[in-house]
Amino acid sequence: MIKINLLPVRAAKKKETAIQQLVITGVAIVIIALIVTSLYVVKRVQVAAAKDDITTANKKINDLKTKIGKLEEVKNLKEQVKKKLDVLTQLRKNKTGPAQRLASLSDLTPDQLWLTSYSESDQNVKISGIAANEEQIAQFMKSLDASIDFMSVELLVSEQTEVAGTKQKKFDLTMKLRSSAPLNSATTAVKK
Repeated sequence: MIKINLLPVRAAKKKETAIQQLVITGVAIVIIALIVTSLYVVKRVQVAAAKDDITTANKKINDLKTKIGKLEEVKNLKEQVKKKLDVLTQLRKNKTGPAQRLASLSDLTPDQLWLTSYSESDQNVKISGIAANEEQIAQFMKSLDASIDFMSVELLVSEQTEVAGTKQKKFDLTMKLRSSAPLNSATTAVKK
């Protein structure tokens, strides 16, 4: 019988299979390394893009904060201007009130009656003066009560006095203003 030694063929096949397994393992390791490297690079690019987006967003936020600061400044200025305009409007209103009342008071004053003082405090008015007789004082009081500016006219004092050698009647009147807006303790003095 003839015997054939097959050991070298089996060893060669084992060697060939081992080489194939090493090549397959190496290729698999290279492929895995390429996949991991590409994933790492992709994530790095995504992180860099996210950082750029964050930087851009922070710049926009800072720009908006400065714009908001300017807007708040403008709002504050607008409120200050509005307050100043309100004060000016109130001053104009108060300016026309006493001036108008004094003009109508001048129109209501009879010929032989002289006013020596006029004062306002909130809604209260006090007038002092000199008249030729009591009838003129009564006529002046009726005229004041009928006017659109004054109400509740009351005679406080009526006494005889001598002015430049003639006998005259000195008087003091109190009254209230008809206007609904009180004045800020404005006091005015008029002498005739």
